[in-house]
Amino acid sequence: MELLGIFITSLMVAFSGAMIPGPLLTVTISESHQRGFWAGPLIILGHAILELALVVALVLGFKGIFTNHTFVGIIGFLGGLFLLWMGSDMLRGAIKKTMSFEISSFSKTKIGPVAAGIFVSLSNPYWTIWWATIGVAYVLAALKFGVLGLIFFFTAHILADLIWYSAVSLMVVTGKRFFGEKVYRGTIFACGIFLILLAAYFVFSGLRFFLGA
Repeated sequence: MELLGIFITSLMVAFSGAMIPGPLLTVTISESHQRGFWAGPLIILGHAILELALVVALVLGFKGIFTNHTFVGIIGFLGGLFLLWMGSDMLRGAIKKTMSFEISSFSKTKIGPVAAGIFVSLSNPYWTIWWATIGVAYVLAALKFGVLGLIFFFTAHILADLIWYSAVSLMVVTGKRFFGEKVYRGTIFACGIFLILLAAYFVFSGLRFFLGA
């Protein structure tokens, strides 16, 4: 059940982040216009390659301090605060209607969708902050179950990106909108609520670890 919990929450958190308009979404729309549906999945392939390398680096680099309650507590607390900020920002954007799926300009790339997925992700400071807080916290939680835990976490994380960006590519290629702005903002609002609730759990867990409970 705990592995299932890691899978479901990882899927929801990643899906919430994927839906927020940003450089990866812009490039996906552009590449889909130029290359067709498979641009989206190929961009996420590049994104996944980068994140898999990062997870491996985290596991190898922090292996010696994963059992340190102070370190685990600080990471969990910071991850919770970042989730709280992320969820609050999504709620504010949904209520004030500042979040929109519409993007007026497209970024053109000449390096191909896989390479674009790597470099666009790497150049995004939001991505770096996410992995420095929430990502590390999830790796710590998943490692309690060894390699299997990491597989559950990473599979769900990438699956959310793949589902969303494949859907974006399909919408671009077919010229159809499967849902309107109201549905999109409603989904953003629901994701924001979920992230705030999860943030409370992360902060509480972090404080427990920090205090050695």
